[in-house]
Amino acid sequence: MLRQLELVEKVKAYDPFVEEELLNKAYVFSMRAHGSQTRASGDPYFSHPVEVAGILADHKFDSKTIITALLHDVVEDTKYKLNDIEKNFGNEISYLVDGVTKLSKFEGRSDKFNQAENFRKLLLATSKDIRVLLVKLADRLHNMRTIHHIRNEDKRKKIARETMEIYAPLAERLGMHEIRIELDDLSFQVLEPDIRDSIIKRLNLLRSQDEQLFDKIQKKIEELLKKNDLEFEIFGREKTPYSIWKKMKIKSVNFSQLSDILALTILVDDISNCYKVLGVLHQVYSYVPGRFKDYISTPKPNGYQSLHTTLMGPLNQKIEVQVRSFEMNRRAELGVAAHWIYKDNIDVKDGKQFRWIRQILDILDFSKEPEDFLELTKMQMYQDQVFVFTPKGDLVSLPKGAMPLDFAFSVHTDIGLNCMGVKINNSIKSLNTKLKNGDQVEIITGKSPSFSSEWLDLSITGKAKACIKRYILIKEEEDFKKLGKEILINHFKNEKIRYSETNINNVLNNFKLKKIDELYSLIGNGTILPSKIISSLFPEKKLLENNEKVILLNKVKERKEDLKSSIQLSGLTPGMSIHYAKCCLPIPGDDVLAFIAEGKGLMIHHEACEDLKKIKVNKSKILKVSWDRISSKKDDFIAKINVSIKNKIGSLGNLSSIIGKSKSNIRNLKITDRTNDFFSINLEIDVLNKDHLNKILGSLRTSEYIEAVTRL
Repeated sequence: MLRQLELVEKVKAYDPFVEEELLNKAYVFSMRAHGSQTRASGDPYFSHPVEVAGILADHKFDSKTIITALLHDVVEDTKYKLNDIEKNFGNEISYLVDGVTKLSKFEGRSDKFNQAENFRKLLLATSKDIRVLLVKLADRLHNMRTIHHIRNEDKRKKIARETMEIYAPLAERLGMHEIRIELDDLSFQVLEPDIRDSIIKRLNLLRSQDEQLFDKIQKKIEELLKKNDLEFEIFGREKTPYSIWKKMKIKSVNFSQLSDILALTILVDDISNCYKVLGVLHQVYSYVPGRFKDYISTPKPNGYQSLHTTLMGPLNQKIEVQVRSFEMNRRAELGVAAHWIYKDNIDVKDGKQFRWIRQILDILDFSKEPEDFLELTKMQMYQDQVFVFTPKGDLVSLPKGAMPLDFAFSVHTDIGLNCMGVKINNSIKSLNTKLKNGDQVEIITGKSPSFSSEWLDLSITGKAKACIKRYILIKEEEDFKKLGKEILINHFKNEKIRYSETNINNVLNNFKLKKIDELYSLIGNGTILPSKIISSLFPEKKLLENNEKVILLNKVKERKEDLKSSIQLSGLTPGMSIHYAKCCLPIPGDDVLAFIAEGKGLMIHHEACEDLKKIKVNKSKILKVSWDRISSKKDDFIAKINVSIKNKIGSLGNLSSIIGKSKSNIRNLKITDRTNDFFSINLEIDVLNKDHLNKILGSLRTSEYIEAVTRL
């Protein structure tokens, strides 16, 4: 454990402006606060905050960060409160300590909920001062170094898994590469000890086969660079067991097939010499295709810059080489600490290197539940990057596998919501196109939001999914309120009762509700039956509430006689609050029935649907609807048809040509029967309404190639 004087001298060695008196005070205050507390190892508890402070001092952080490290567990684990910290050390350090301190556990909530809430608080504090996260990472690193003292194996694995999934990627995002490597490997040691041991044994075997191999390769590279009059420094390293295991999993290869267990780093004075070194290496040694990356022209999100290449190098050995300037290397080693040493501006709101924090905070804004926030944040952080350009040439980094909607929401939420299409490299492309490095992406927008629930499958980033989910919920809520009110008014009309919101407000307490909009929403999504409201207002009325089979008789007649009592559904969103049954695929113009499906809204079925006849539905949930209120001229519906077509050359071409000329499109095609003379084909086609379908069927029947056409 670092002594008080040793810690102060360590900080003074790189920070001549250290607040020595305050640092000494924090050391003594923390030691007295923790008193006789001990850790699982039996060591004094105070040894932990001192070691955390030492880790941060090794990375040359400012004295306030070191002081926060000394005090970071005082509020959580001792009798002292946050106002004691503020009184003794000021507002700034009090804020930092509060950011690192865990929230009190929520009673009755899951561990995952508590974990998500604590992470949410940490990120909010980090958005205002990045040092909160730095202390937390150092805290986690020391806990991982001493995790073997925890006897409970499940607890050890839980901590290690959280470290690997959350804290190691956060360290990488801050450019603190060495901390990330150590966190990953310590977690790997807990989660997969046998695999790690076997990799270490293989590495030892490789070394024993030729202990001089790496030195020989490095010497050959040095000779080549000196021959070309280049000034440089060079050093080598061996990859960690975890990084080797990760590569084995990603590439689905065994240990013997791995090519780049050995790696060299070459340092030069400036950018131009970085490319000179690369040119010399590529002239002499073949590089492995697909293994060259230029992070100088397109830095990583954390600001990291370097050239990476894999060569078939000296002694016919594959070796990974990284080339960068001395300044780039200092920034790579120090990560975010470089900003204090170089006295750079470190504003989270403006700095490009901290854009990822703003993206995570956007996810927080759009996530309804803490657990969603945690999962979407992992998704945002834990993927490789792809770099694309805006039409103006600005660089945007996205996770590998990202699609146009991810790009749109990354630029601005409104651009994402109003997206109608995309141009990639000046060509119209589908929204399910995966973006590639160097693509120029232009989002085509409309005047109003055009999003749908299908968009969740067309995005992979946490921010895009969080935005889409939030606006789907908002739109569903609006739809359910509108639908619920229409259903209730309609039900009152059918029972010949005057509708009055004043009366409805009087019975809200019966349903443990405060606002009438809440009631409308619950009626709209099928949670509360309208008959329950009437029964609550008029107990003398006994309405049918038992489940029974849907009675289809006379429904069409009733609907035609009284369309005025049908539910007004204009403005509802298909796929969210109104669903067209896939069993019968109703289209505008069909005789249909609707019933309220709990939690979903309206399900529209064809009146003759066989599946509907088998469903037991509360009579109170059956509604009259009219197509002129459901359909929109812009909506595409799907119709299923069966075509008996002659087995002749050109017959299928004729079929698709007729459908195309009828302003329709084939969604799906399946041959169900085949003879020497005829094919039987089931088709799914786009239609606007029943009239449109009838025109298509009529056109098909005029073809000499088509024997018969029927709707399924």
